Amino acid sequence: MKRRIIVFMVTFVLCVPAVYGGGFQLNEHGAKPMGLGGAFTAIANDASAVYWNGAGLSFLNGTNVLLGVSLIAPSTTFRGVSPSTKISYMKDQVFYPPHFFASYKLSDDFSIGTGISVPFGLGTEWQPDWIGRYLAVKTDLMVFSAPLVVSWAILDNLSISAGGSYSFANVTITQKSPQYPFAGDAYVELEGDDNASFGYNFGIMWKPVKEVSIGGSFRSEVKYSFDGTATSTGAEQLSAVLPAGDISADLTTPMNIQGGIAVRVIKPLLLSADFQWVGWSSYDKLAVDFKNDAYEDISRPRLYDDSYIIRFGGEYSIDENLSLLGGIYYDKNPVEPQYLSPSLPESDRLGLSIGVDAKIYENFGISGSFLFIRSQELTVDNSTQIYTTGNSPFNGTYNSQAGLFAASIYYSFN
Repeated sequence: MKRRIIVFMVTFVLCVPAVYGGGFQLNEHGAKPMGLGGAFTAIANDASAVYWNGAGLSFLNGTNVLLGVSLIAPSTTFRGVSPSTKISYMKDQVFYPPHFFASYKLSDDFSIGTGISVPFGLGTEWQPDWIGRYLAVKTDLMVFSAPLVVSWAILDNLSISAGGSYSFANVTITQKSPQYPFAGDAYVELEGDDNASFGYNFGIMWKPVKEVSIGGSFRSEVKYSFDGTATSTGAEQLSAVLPAGDISADLTTPMNIQGGIAVRVIKPLLLSADFQWVGWSSYDKLAVDFKNDAYEDISRPRLYDDSYIIRFGGEYSIDENLSLLGGIYYDKNPVEPQYLSPSLPESDRLGLSIGVDAKIYENFGISGSFLFIRSQELTVDNSTQIYTTGNSPFNGTYNSQAGLFAASIYYSFN
């Protein structure tokens, strides 16, 4: 019995990192960038440049502040386990990661920026009695990052930037386990947090002619060391072997390299395109340390691959105070279907966005945008995930989509 419980715990813990897949890297850092489909690296013309491309700060005057929030409503269904066609529904949830950025022009040559946003987050929650409850019930993750960026205008049309970021995070994972020969299921919860992790970033922006801007940005990997607790609820007879006590785990979130170009085709129309490379291969394994010597430490591969996102955006100025925004992007799935976990059902994604940017007063404005994300239907027929104490693979079909709304207000002190 003790061996069975430990095997379950190994399987359970190895599902934890799925919450860090491509679907949980958030790029909604400002309503205007979201309205442009994230093709903002070569534009970066508001305080959110702190995240997108710090070199853009050199082209802003005075002091700039931007504050906002995104509302994210994901939806997922699972049909299976094959050959069954029963449909399970993920619980409806709404997440609201905030964003805040501020910049200040120190001199003609140097600018500085800071802020706070959520580069990774969200969560999934299935019904407590659903078919995959032994793989995932509820997963919650929130990562906050506070960057500090310095931009240097080398020339009037060329700038570079460098900076660092302080991050903190927390995660909660819950799952059930069969507890034969006793009735019902055991309930296991893992909680952990990391209060001090650091990364770094670089950026460049070049405007060879008035109508063209070229930008690039680099955001480093960030290693998180989570310390937390495992708690279990189950049959009293199993209390001595159900996982409990202190645990720790390390996780490295991926490096991002993004480059883009923006071209003013005609006076009112600005078009932009970006390519974002995401180094998901940094996430090659999960190692979990049980402080209680009764449980063996765990090290298992996750087998994520490097991935990419292709982005296109457009801004059409009705007049000097009102612009319409639009965008589209394609996000490549970083994990092969056989390794998919229901804690995050990954798939190739297509995003379509619209938005508006309005200047209310000379120094005050508001942006709003809506993004619809549709994931490609994904059928798994060779899953490595086992959903009972037997050897039955968790094969079936996932369908996912999400609606996102973002609003930002901004003010400039010139």
